[in-house]
Amino acid sequence: MNNILKVKKLNDNACLPEYVTDSDVCFDVRSLYDVNLKSMEQKEIKTGLILEIPEGYVGLIRDRAGVVTKLGCHVIAGTIDSSYREEFTILLINFGMDDVQIEEGMRVAQILIVPVNKLEIEEVKELTETKRTGKKFGSTGLK
Repeated sequence: MNNILKVKKLNDNACLPEYVTDSDVCFDVRSLYDVNLKSMEQKEIKTGLILEIPEGYVGLIRDRAGVVTKLGCHVIAGTIDSSYREEFTILLINFGMDDVQIEEGMRVAQILIVPVNKLEIEEVKELTETKRTGKKFGSTGLK
């Protein structure tokens, strides 16, 4: 498998993704522009980047702990398929009570690149039962 992530900058001000420490499993991505997010508002945060994720891998966009704990913002969605060749953006929502200022160059999300196992899809009449069959959310309890 190819272990190289090719990145194209669409704007001179765009920042390449980076692993901040050698032990990081995700790389950070930065905002291309200043963006104001009002309470409960969601916006696309441009990165100015296109990724060429190798075939057989997928990019999963995830929260950064500091953005969640200090700003109250969360990533809403985030899957980048290996065939996607457009600018990827970060969809953030502000769950805090106050407006949040996202600054140009701020690290707003992180991306995990993972291998993908594609399975064959088969329709069946019955599925194997487990002790959780017929139970819904919270079926294993909190403690």
